[in-house]
Amino acid sequence: MLRITTDSHRKEVTLKVIALLLLPLLAAGANLRSEEKPPLRLTLREAVQLALKENPQVQIANLNVAQSAQDDAIARAALLPQAGIEVYDRIQRFNLEAFIGRSFPGSPQHAGPFQTFQAGTGFSMPVFDLTLWRRWQASRQGVRANEAQESTVREQIVLLVVSQYLGGLRATADVRAAQSRVELAQALYDQAADLQKHGVGTGLDTLRANVQLQNEKQRLIVAETQQKISLYGLVRLLNLDSHQTLELADEMSFFETPEFEAARTLEHAVSTRPEMKALESRARMTRFEKRAASEARLPTVNLGGSWGYQGLSAPTSIPSYQYQVTVDVPLFAGGRIHAERVKADLELKKVEQERAELTNHIALQVKTALVELEAARHEVDVANLGIKLAQQEVEQARDRFQAGVANNIEVTSAQDALARANDNQINALYRYNQSRADLAHALGQIEALYTK
Repeated sequence: MLRITTDSHRKEVTLKVIALLLLPLLAAGANLRSEEKPPLRLTLREAVQLALKENPQVQIANLNVAQSAQDDAIARAALLPQAGIEVYDRIQRFNLEAFIGRSFPGSPQHAGPFQTFQAGTGFSMPVFDLTLWRRWQASRQGVRANEAQESTVREQIVLLVVSQYLGGLRATADVRAAQSRVELAQALYDQAADLQKHGVGTGLDTLRANVQLQNEKQRLIVAETQQKISLYGLVRLLNLDSHQTLELADEMSFFETPEFEAARTLEHAVSTRPEMKALESRARMTRFEKRAASEARLPTVNLGGSWGYQGLSAPTSIPSYQYQVTVDVPLFAGGRIHAERVKADLELKKVEQERAELTNHIALQVKTALVELEAARHEVDVANLGIKLAQQEVEQARDRFQAGVANNIEVTSAQDALARANDNQINALYRYNQSRADLAHALGQIEALYTK
């Protein structure tokens, strides 16, 4: 039998094979597209609020506060009555000779077995124990210290998020400025090429304009890369999915310079910083621990007892009870009490040194942030004026080149001046906003400022 294969048949078979090979790839691409998440658009305030909920460091600080609260509950429980229920049915047989210490002729070697049954409640309660009381007071200060430490972590996370968000805004502004410069460079290149085409310009002018265009495109690539890196860092701080993309909703407000409303006194900063509150709680906790060590020399009084049914078996049981008051007077503790007091004194001295160091650190932060904020405000005014002047220089140089009065060296110089002015403006705005955040953090008010 003779088979004839036509070109159309071969094409049909080839298309079917290609389709079968491409089906898995198309399905995989569809799955990838379905897994892509839409961009998450956040304002600075929303980003801060999200970080305070999702950031792992904030979560750890919350857990530390919860743990200290349970430590407080454990210390308080030692001051409260303790009660329990006990039920047992015991069969006992013991060696009389081992119990007495010798054997007697004619006496049995063992006794039993005996059966005893008992069921009832037992209780105990400290009546007078200052050591337990001081330990509970110390544990309460431990809770306050952890709460202050949590506030410290929250303030630090807010500062990091604000700085990263501002860095993203700066990178976005750099991208916008770079795109604008590329458009300007493209227009100037087209202008130079058109003048060369009509015999007015030279090839050197066109080449120079093309070089400037490529330089601006290179700056745009760098700016776009930095923008992506800034957003990646913000995703990490917010503890989002690594595949999640972000959009900064406050992009246009980056060029605004709002007034900073906050108390700016050093004394206010020292009193409101959570790190200082944590040190104060540590100092109070150490004082309670020292008092607990000193009062360990005092007697302790405890009340205890039991009530229940007791007998040879459950049916023969009768009510029975036992109550007792125990007075414990410590005579010799092997130097433990003295060592605990000395340890507490050393801890207090260490806290005082940390307080002095923290006070100096806060003073430096506040003074530095005030100076930087004032300087940044003036930098913004100067940079805004520089932008206007650079734009006018570009327009005039472009008009002179169009009129044939000058070559495009003036245009290129004006473009470079505009690029520097753009960079100066963006950097000045970034430094102003960052200085504003630094001052709020130095005053212990950054969470209140960026979450209201």
